[in-house]
Amino acid sequence: MTSVLVVDDETALRRALRINLSARGYAVTTAKDGASALLAAATEHPDLVLLDLGLPDIDGIEVIRELRTWSAMPIIVLSARQRPADRIQALDTGADTYVTKPFGMDELLACLRVAERRLALATPAEPDLVVETAAFTVDVSSKVVRRGGVAVHLTRTEWAILEQLVRNPDSLISGKHLLTTIWGPEYADRGHYLRVYLAQLRRKLEPEPSRPRYLLTEPGVGYRFAPEA
Repeated sequence: MTSVLVVDDETALRRALRINLSARGYAVTTAKDGASALLAAATEHPDLVLLDLGLPDIDGIEVIRELRTWSAMPIIVLSARQRPADRIQALDTGADTYVTKPFGMDELLACLRVAERRLALATPAEPDLVVETAAFTVDVSSKVVRRGGVAVHLTRTEWAILEQLVRNPDSLISGKHLLTTIWGPEYADRGHYLRVYLAQLRRKLEPEPSRPRYLLTEPGVGYRFAPEA
């Protein structure tokens, strides 16, 4: 089943798209602004994104730009902006298709089918990813974390941070990247958010939270997951 993230500040349109796409076999997640869209993209990993440009907090162009720093998922813009310059800017930033409002459902479904064909040709099926350490195991595909064989409850935000780290073992991930991906671009300078959530993750997963072995801080730069500690 293809998963679709619908991003639009119009409640009626979000509801209509959810109903129509769900009836046609799509798994639909919705977001009403840019910050929640970036969070949903990072945590839900949709196959496709339907994105309005006129969002209340972050312009859709900035959402596209941020998504393209870490994902190649197809982005279909749905926008009332009809100037050629707007279309060109969106496509140059990383959108795959630009559909102007108002649009017909048949037109949108055709765009989705094109995007799905691209996915089928370009993206091999991702194998189940299970990351093991001596202290805990992270099943990324199932979104389950176990310590000593017992499932550990993580909040949605804790999982979003942990997933990005374990998907990139031994790689330094900047605090700015984590903040903008999970909370949104306007949170780029709020490093204390990460300090709080990393402390929570360490309490839940590290053998000695005050002396972390796996979830490491690189002062002034970012964070790193060291699976072979």
